[in-house]
Amino acid sequence: MSSEVRKAAASPLRPRAWNRAKPVVGALLALAAAAAWWLLFSNLDRFAGWLVFDVFGMSAASALASAIAFFVYEAPKVMMLLLVVVFAVGIVRSFFTPERTRRLLAGRRQALGNVLGSLLGVVTPFCSCSAVPLFIGFVTTGVPLGVTFSFLIAAPMINEVALVLLFGLFGWKVAGLYLATGLLIAMVAGWVIGRLRLEGWVEGWVYETALPAAAGTEEKVRWTGRLALGRDAVKDIVGRVWPYVLAGIAVGAGIHGYVPQDFMASIMGKGAWWSVPLAVLIGIPMYSNAAGIIPVVQALLEKGAALGTVLAFMMAVIGLSLPETIILRKVLKMPLIATFIGVVGVGILIVGYLFNIVL
Repeated sequence: MSSEVRKAAASPLRPRAWNRAKPVVGALLALAAAAAWWLLFSNLDRFAGWLVFDVFGMSAASALASAIAFFVYEAPKVMMLLLVVVFAVGIVRSFFTPERTRRLLAGRRQALGNVLGSLLGVVTPFCSCSAVPLFIGFVTTGVPLGVTFSFLIAAPMINEVALVLLFGLFGWKVAGLYLATGLLIAMVAGWVIGRLRLEGWVEGWVYETALPAAAGTEEKVRWTGRLALGRDAVKDIVGRVWPYVLAGIAVGAGIHGYVPQDFMASIMGKGAWWSVPLAVLIGIPMYSNAAGIIPVVQALLEKGAALGTVLAFMMAVIGLSLPETIILRKVLKMPLIATFIGVVGVGILIVGYLFNIVL
């Protein structure tokens, strides 16, 4: 048999053999990448110490050296966590489109709807810029007002980025406490707003808005497409948040290196009864996301701030941010916005005091 005949006979088998081998090759490459990621991640502390104290020759007693070491360690650590989390967020987003979320929440009973709305807020990565279109879409398709607020409170406050960064920096106990208390605030606040029957304080044009007709079926996304969405999410989200991340880490580094521990404990410690409301008032006008504020939270805790006070500060920054409130003004009248801020603010205060007493 000539070589040409042998090639022609073998060629149809090669694509089929490669198709069978592709999942195995992909899995091996994923395992190798995960091992390399973990090896690098687990040695960041040693690298920071080696660079700052051995290469730069700085003194361990220096405040500047302490601040630089904090930044050199935390910046790659947080960014590496972000890359993994945001990739997973992109895949999650492919399962929870706004249309599917509206269908899950529409027509639910009040209490069950608040629970479901809060849980969906955790797994759906919608930011404050989506607040107005989501709000309009929800209320015009039959989702109760209180359930809508449970979702809108939980979505920015308890997102995947916040939970994984908290887990990576503080462990599962702090991450679990934040998840449980954030969910409780979203559920109770949404239930209270729903029971107050405040639909009249929604701008009238919202209920008159006609939504485009929904398609009969949603296109089924293959896993290759979901992985591509994860990659696109990394480009989009990390590309937008990295300046806030580095700015937050820089602020945390300054606190870590220069702020005396006794001073921080005196203004944010358990002994100062006014520290929790002050932390909430300071947090509301600040603009940051979870990725940017968590390094600051870490530095505050290391300097002696109480956990309840710091959690209250973080929840106020993320859950009661001034930009989101301004955006919601387009669809809500001021009495409803004030009620929203008041109910959520009281829940955050209770959480702060409770953790300061218990822990």
